[in-house]
Amino acid sequence: MATISLCMIVRDEEQTLARCLDSVSGLVDEIIVVDTGSADRTREIAAQYGRVVDFAWCDDFAAARNFSFAQATQDFILWLDADDVIEPDDRTRFAQLKEGLDDTVDVVLLPYHTAWDAQGRPTFTYYRERLLRRAAGFRWEGAVHECITPRGRIQYGEAAVAHHKEKTSDSDRNLRIYEAQLARGEDLGARGQFYYARELMTHGRYQEAADMFRAFLARSDGWVENRIEACGNLSSCLLALGQPAQARQALVCAFAEDSPRGETCCALAALELEQGRVEQAKFWYETALRAVCDARRGGFVNPECYGYLPCLGLCVCFDRLGRRIEAAEWNERAAVYQPESAAVAYNRRYFDVAGQ
Repeated sequence: MATISLCMIVRDEEQTLARCLDSVSGLVDEIIVVDTGSADRTREIAAQYGRVVDFAWCDDFAAARNFSFAQATQDFILWLDADDVIEPDDRTRFAQLKEGLDDTVDVVLLPYHTAWDAQGRPTFTYYRERLLRRAAGFRWEGAVHECITPRGRIQYGEAAVAHHKEKTSDSDRNLRIYEAQLARGEDLGARGQFYYARELMTHGRYQEAADMFRAFLARSDGWVENRIEACGNLSSCLLALGQPAQARQALVCAFAEDSPRGETCCALAALELEQGRVEQAKFWYETALRAVCDARRGGFVNPECYGYLPCLGLCVCFDRLGRRIEAAEWNERAAVYQPESAAVAYNRRYFDVAGQ
């Protein structure tokens, strides 16, 4: 059976580190925790589980992760953040995955759940390069939003990692790092430019963000999933700037990149509905239902955009078109996806009153 080194980078994670390490107990053969300057009990907690190594923080996540990987001695390297956990069902899946691993596999991509609905169902998932063959010499890239580009023999698994964030992070940190890089005259590259634009958007600097998203989309080397998301982000910035027509066009441009995504279709439908173009909104919600939800493409996926939200949107559309019976039927279809939905319950009461 293949052996696994868990390599982590941490700082001031006393609140969640033990939870994370307990969740992988028995699944890995070595635990290496690289501390980047904790002032709490992080190092003390980490020492109870494995080896603790210090790294002088230099505003570069890739550098820290590459240092952590250099400490590994086992066949494969698993990386986690301190607020990640492997839930009980996924522990079983992970153990099965480990049992079948051999040195012909270079990268294993696993689902990463980062948001949930009230019933605990994942609502935001994407695949990450989670297990890497040590001898293949993979390197992290990117001072912020670091990643490893998969190569060689790639395997997909279903043992999900769940990200349960507990503490408030420094919301300005990533932006500071990017702007320091630019001040030094460094090239952010396509991925860095995309994520810098997202940081600008998150900070409400919509015009700068829109300009940066346009610059990213003008490049020929951007990853297709980032390009599709950039179209949606650009649309959001333009809406914030009071430019709905341009926002619509930005979303439409996503269809030139690849097959329609449910997220894009739902965004277009909501925009059309806001503008009173009900038939157009209806078309895009129907298109969202025909779109293929495939997290293995690597982009961010909101499963609600492939079932629940389009059905709920069609309920609204048919109601505005005066077709109440069909509207109520679409509400019930939304209930199939989320039986406990407050919106579904509200609509049921609305249709009951309307039918009296």
